[in-house]
Amino acid sequence: MTKENIAEPMKDIRRALLEAYVSLPVVRKFVQSVSDQAVRMGVIRGFKPDQQLVKIVHDELVKVMGGEVSEIQFVKSGPTVILLAGLQGVGKTTVCAKLAYYLKKQGKSCMLIAGDVYRPAAIDQLVILGERIGVPIYTAGTEVKPADIAKQGLKETKINNVNVVIMDTAGRLQVDKGMMDELKDVKRFLNPTETLLVVDAMTGQEAACNLCACRHLLRDNTSFYQ
Repeated sequence: MTKENIAEPMKDIRRALLEAYVSLPVVRKFVQSVSDQAVRMGVIRGFKPDQQLVKIVHDELVKVMGGEVSEIQFVKSGPTVILLAGLQGVGKTTVCAKLAYYLKKQGKSCMLIAGDVYRPAAIDQLVILGERIGVPIYTAGTEVKPADIAKQGLKETKINNVNVVIMDTAGRLQVDKGMMDELKDVKRFLNPTETLLVVDAMTGQEAACNLCACRHLLRDNTSFYQ
């Protein structure tokens, strides 16, 4: 394989990635890496050039996507604390229940903390979901600061000897400094084992911008949850 005879398929790959809303710097790096590997490898006996190129593209896609699934880190003693954050309307409350249900099936005892005091019926929604999956919920109403809810909820978790506590938070905008400061206070009280940024799978490359902003503000290794 030479740069000349793979030029056309690489254009098609580049176009497909850009149409899928992949970040331009990522596309450039991806195309360059695939091209270099294809030219360096040459043709292997028993394989057609197009088959080899497909294999290289597949392996590079896996590499770009992370290669391995990152598992939740559990602490050896005391409750594992998971804080969920994200923009408005991305489904954090539902993810709380889904995550608790998943961990419950793994044999972990869980508790949910209702920390969204702004969205109408957010607490009611979490209570209903918690009842459906058989997981207790700590609620303190809408007149209590989220940081205080986090503090009291964590106390309840330790009293009840729960393995995992998951806290729901209000949706926020990056430009909303007050809400982001509030999230920082919640994080300080919780000292979470994991901070998960919930994003809409249709967000595209903007999700990376959200993650970078969240990491910068919270100063941690926030992870994605789509």
